[in-house]
Amino acid sequence: MAVALKGKIREGRGKGANRKLRATGMLPAVVYGGKSNVSLMVNPKELKKLIEKAGINSLIELAIEGDTEPKRVVVIKDHQQHPIRPGWEHADFLEVDMKQAIKVDVPIILEGHSPGEKLGGMVEHNLHTLSVKCLPGEIPESIKVDMTQVELDQVVHISDLTVGDNIEILDHLSEAVVSVHEVKVKEEASAEEELVEGAEEGAEVAPADDKAEDKGESAEAEKK
Repeated sequence: MAVALKGKIREGRGKGANRKLRATGMLPAVVYGGKSNVSLMVNPKELKKLIEKAGINSLIELAIEGDTEPKRVVVIKDHQQHPIRPGWEHADFLEVDMKQAIKVDVPIILEGHSPGEKLGGMVEHNLHTLSVKCLPGEIPESIKVDMTQVELDQVVHISDLTVGDNIEILDHLSEAVVSVHEVKVKEEASAEEELVEGAEEGAEVAPADDKAEDKGESAEAEKK
């Protein structure tokens, strides 16, 4: 089910116009993929609420004031993050055909805690999104991994994930998603201690060599 969002046609173009637009509290955006591209502005607070409620890949019924179309069904395809402050600087919406499959990146969420963590294991989350292809109406909000079933020294691969029958995975199935492995702190500490001890032994040997050289020089001086 699509969620509603309002927008408005924007006239200005370029960095200067977009900067002024953001100063008024609006977010510059563009819609593409349909019969025509549309430059618009949306309220970033409303967009943020929509994402928090329905997810980043939710279908959006976008009603743009001044548009030739009353509504466009879109998904968020991309965005530009502000380099310093939190928030977006620009959003890209893709207009979709409900009967045509599209490519999207779906968030991978870890749920629960692995039994391996209680044994001192560390969780390493390698893959945070999964690239898939499916109809717009079948895009999953997220793909979840039940961490309570992941033991120590176990690796979960893409091939182990559960997705819908009508969803095509585009990433390599052998790619690691998450793993739980033992932290080898003691071994690393022992190696560092050995290096320190070796350095100290070398420092102790050096003066002895100096004394031997001094004795050799004294003996040569006596012969002369």
